[in-house]
Amino acid sequence: MKYEQWNLSRAPSLDVLRRMERAGLPPLCAAVLCARGLDTPEKAAGFLAETPVLLRDPFLLRDMDRAVARIRRALDGNEVIAVYGDYDVDGITSTCLLLEFLRDLGARAISYIPDRIEEGYGLNTGAIDALHQAGARLIITVDCGITAVQEVEYARSLGVDVVITDHHQCKGELPRAQAVVDPRRQDCPYPFKELAGVGVALKLALALAPEHQREQVLHHYGELAAIGTVADVMQLTDENRALVRLGLALLSHTRRPGLRALLHEAGCEAGKIPTAVTIGYGLAPRINAAGRMEQVGVALELLLTRSEERGQALALELCELNRKRQAIELDIYEQCDSLLTRKPQLAAPVIVMAGEGWHQGVVGIVASRLAEKYACPAFMISLDHGKGKGSCRSFGGFNLFAALEQCAPLLEEYGGHELAAGFSIREENIPAFRTAMARLVSGYAHGEPMVNSLDIDVELDNCAGLSCQDVDALALLEPFGSGNPKPVFLLRSACVLSCTDVGGGRHLKMKVRRDGAVLDAIFFSANTADCGISQGDRVDLAFHLQINEYRNSRTVQLQLCDLRPAPTRAQLERKLFRRLREGELLSRWEASLLLPDRQDFAQLWRFLEHSCASGSAVSRLDQLVRHGARGHNNHCSYGKTLVCLHVMDERGLIQINVSGETVSVRIQPRQGKVDLEQAEMMKQLRSILGPQR
Repeated sequence: MKYEQWNLSRAPSLDVLRRMERAGLPPLCAAVLCARGLDTPEKAAGFLAETPVLLRDPFLLRDMDRAVARIRRALDGNEVIAVYGDYDVDGITSTCLLLEFLRDLGARAISYIPDRIEEGYGLNTGAIDALHQAGARLIITVDCGITAVQEVEYARSLGVDVVITDHHQCKGELPRAQAVVDPRRQDCPYPFKELAGVGVALKLALALAPEHQREQVLHHYGELAAIGTVADVMQLTDENRALVRLGLALLSHTRRPGLRALLHEAGCEAGKIPTAVTIGYGLAPRINAAGRMEQVGVALELLLTRSEERGQALALELCELNRKRQAIELDIYEQCDSLLTRKPQLAAPVIVMAGEGWHQGVVGIVASRLAEKYACPAFMISLDHGKGKGSCRSFGGFNLFAALEQCAPLLEEYGGHELAAGFSIREENIPAFRTAMARLVSGYAHGEPMVNSLDIDVELDNCAGLSCQDVDALALLEPFGSGNPKPVFLLRSACVLSCTDVGGGRHLKMKVRRDGAVLDAIFFSANTADCGISQGDRVDLAFHLQINEYRNSRTVQLQLCDLRPAPTRAQLERKLFRRLREGELLSRWEASLLLPDRQDFAQLWRFLEHSCASGSAVSRLDQLVRHGARGHNNHCSYGKTLVCLHVMDERGLIQINVSGETVSVRIQPRQGKVDLEQAEMMKQLRSILGPQR
């Protein structure tokens, strides 16, 4: 198993699902939305809404009026305006968006993105000097600046005004800028706090545009907003969901030659609407590679160029930079993974690792991979002559920004989000930092090891009727990402018909059968040896649903997230019966394994009448099962037999006493017919399955 724990969402009632479907939602979409708490048509409609939140008033952001006033004064005075961004995808797209927009307004606009290695993150005095010498009298930050208290003071001393637009967590003191626009400000009334840096930059452009032109601005820059938002792993709900949906549609016919070329290099067909996965795994790593490899100008030019030839050349250059980044990243990862394999105590309860000369541009990705593999937060520090620059990634919801805040006395500086952050630290402080962070993580996890868990939305009760149309309908829930992950489904007790290693032995391809249906399944980065399975085994499967297109044929395919051995049918049914007696809510498929019919009751009753001719009888449970109810393929059913016995006992037909595997049965005297359907257990099962069963 890849995950130590599977967390299955509570199944909604049939009435709730039918109400959602009557509102026009496809069945699988309705089930997923219910699993995520959107269990009324009104809640679902709010989640799926698009245009209204796209046009939410940008002036709801604190200081937006002050930002607009200062920028308009710069436009009227023909001042040089500098757009100061960050070197990641969010920062690069933000810089491109605002630079283009200001130039279209007639501004004398220039851009500045600091070198990741030489200058580091955010505003710095050297850059401010350079921009001042270039004639800039106004600096607008995008995706950075919220912690630049001293740097803003320095700019003020030179007569340079600063307008900050950012989305990172605020510290206690805000910079004394002309305006500080950040939805995470405590005093900001903006109703959605999860905008990316590019989302805030877009809001600034919308605020500067006449109201009747705002929709035009959205459609001109929506693709940039989508790329930056997905790449920065922002929650794809509310406004972000709407922005990304719009941006993905725009990206399919982008007018930017560089983006067209990069989409082609990432394997996205021309004219086809890309997904958030296309951005997250195709575009974002290539654009990010420029900043990581100290060539951020390549990515910015790719977004800005209007030359087809130049766009193609820049796309190829980004791909080459990305290959170099991958090689450096792999080398550092293998060093760390090898050490952690030999000394697993270094990954409990937190990973804090430092290395001389580690490339600062890739340690964040390494931290992400280590956090996922070892199920704990990871802090990676690149050392250079006693000074360390670190990147960290969260696990299990641990708030990195809050943790760094508590360790502030040990740090030179820090900033970021709950799930990803950066910091600077002196080498001699690393041991104390490791100790402090281990204490914080242990406190968060209450001293227990963090568990690598998989959240499952919906258990499929019957896959016999699963169609391509059902799977296609899930696109209604896109885009998928943080806050709106791709739905995960569960199929229990599937029989493995075949299993083969493919892709040079790196991946597992399977055929499985359940409910009479045969389905293809693929498990990437796992093989038969890893999974320990063979033909004929029964397995529980957790998976995404997708369509496999091959030679003009479309079939449903399971893209596995994890699998585990399924209990035997008898073990499963006895466990389900215990859960039913304890009042737990079963899924419809689980209930179907336990619900007996009239023939099941009659067959068991005839056997009991014969066995208890003298008044009572003692039998082994498996003997009763052999003569009792029948389940799938006419196999003996432990679950249905146990339900039959329990119901007949409740309705006064028999008196039973169970001790381990032994069952004592006494037939009770009765008068007239007994309605077994009135037993509480039958009502409970019927309420799950519906009266038609």
